[in-house]
Amino acid sequence: MLSILKKLISDIEQDHQTDQYSIEAACTALLCEVMRADGHLDAEEKSKLNEIISDKFSLTAQETAEIIEESMALSDQAIDLYQFTSVINQHYNTEQRIEVVKLLWQLAYADQELAAIEQHTIRKISDLLHLRHSEYIQAKQAIGLP
Repeated sequence: MLSILKKLISDIEQDHQTDQYSIEAACTALLCEVMRADGHLDAEEKSKLNEIISDKFSLTAQETAEIIEESMALSDQAIDLYQFTSVINQHYNTEQRIEVVKLLWQLAYADQELAAIEQHTIRKISDLLHLRHSEYIQAKQAIGLP
């Protein structure tokens, strides 16, 4: 019985290790979560998402489209945000995580509207990225938002 339990735990750990996403997919999935938070997929937000991903990761138009498509699917299937933020926490230092939050703010404000649910989603992501409240505010103000 104990050996069966050990095998089950080992299998779960191996599955979890193979479920890791690329840093590009993790960042893009979080951006997709913010973009869809208010229930509207505006053309401005889609365009800004393409611009952000292409610039941030130096991707071609086709690579950008592929990573967005993959990340939208990951976001659809996600049960939480931790699976994405944990990848970012493993690969990025504090300054880089603040930059990710700046990108989230840029995308949320791409349609010149900032819905409360978008702000809440960014705050939740910021917490999962282990950023202090002052760093969350700093990221927001860095892109010109009050």
